[in-house]
Amino acid sequence: MEFINGGVLAAKGFKASGVHCGIRKNKDKKDIALIYSETKCSAAATYTKNLVKGAPLVVTKNHIADGYAQAIICNSGNANTCNVNGMDIANETCKLLADQLNIKEDDIVIASTGVIGQEMDIEPFKRGIPMLISELNNGTSQDANLAIMTTDTVEKTVAVKFDVNGVECHIGGIAKGSGMINPNMATMLVFVTTDCKISPKLLQKVLSEDILDTFNMVSVDGDTSTNDMVTVLANGLAGNKEIDEATLPIFKEALNMATKTLCKKIAADGEGATRSLTCCLSGAKTKDQARKIAKSVISSNLLKCAIFGSDANWGRVLCAIGYTLEDIDVLKIDVAFRSAKGVIPVCKNGLGVPFSEEKAKEVLLEKDIFIDVNLNSGNYDAEAFGCDLTYEYVKINGDYRS
Repeated sequence: MEFINGGVLAAKGFKASGVHCGIRKNKDKKDIALIYSETKCSAAATYTKNLVKGAPLVVTKNHIADGYAQAIICNSGNANTCNVNGMDIANETCKLLADQLNIKEDDIVIASTGVIGQEMDIEPFKRGIPMLISELNNGTSQDANLAIMTTDTVEKTVAVKFDVNGVECHIGGIAKGSGMINPNMATMLVFVTTDCKISPKLLQKVLSEDILDTFNMVSVDGDTSTNDMVTVLANGLAGNKEIDEATLPIFKEALNMATKTLCKKIAADGEGATRSLTCCLSGAKTKDQARKIAKSVISSNLLKCAIFGSDANWGRVLCAIGYTLEDIDVLKIDVAFRSAKGVIPVCKNGLGVPFSEEKAKEVLLEKDIFIDVNLNSGNYDAEAFGCDLTYEYVKINGDYRS
């Protein structure tokens, strides 16, 4: 099992494209993407828990209720959320695409990202869909990735190859997400493709379990978006025998390898971020407790500000643990800050220990920061992913619509 190149095109039988169709004002930015499989796929998805949901999510959920899909279309620049004609736009887009690809409307996943409540028009889609289809034979995973980005500063892509009983299979993915990130899920759109053969029911089960330790453990700013979606399409063209209980662990490991990589890239590219944060929590009584406390630490705005200032203010870690109200013994907690420059233990048994502020500064000036927390109360662990909170975050979100 290893990382490879190719993104969503690493899996056999998939094509992708991305073009500018006029949704975004900047003509140099692609704003609509297409991912297409030459055969129908098993499909699975998870969605935001925000009660306000974008029209595309509602349409997609209806479309893949039968467990199958063949294409994904996604635009950036407009979230198609809280729009009077939102459902009409989403449905008409699917109809336009289905007619030109000669597939069923119900086999299309649709997604949107951008400003909420901004009026939307079908005309850009009428222009863009023919262009997307004409570019499918020449398009790249990068083209599609660029077309779904909003405030992202870097592309987020991954591909993994793995073996199922002697048959080489592939999983690839692209993602967007930089701000409004606090899953259950986040302004995070993730599209994953695989040529591995797996049933829709098992695929949904694997994805639903995987996100508990991947995408639901990411936080940039504490805001849960209206448009979050993670979708996986599996077309089976690798030729493996369908995944069963015996080979399921292999598929789960490969998917997790891909999704965790995308999580880290989303966290590191948080709006205005200068550092990525990972809370490595151990010693919890239950898995749920481990997840909840790790997520609380990574979500603390006070801690995120301290990391931005390279300040080893470990009391903010204890504070974030404490307000989870979990059943823990505070006087057993150990905390350390870690980076490529070394490890600084700052708390032992819930109490501060002497440490060099100069060395701590050196550790916290690195780009990738790890917060090691041991509750010393059990055998469960979890990781959560985030970033620091900077002046630039406020600037970006102060004039986002302009």
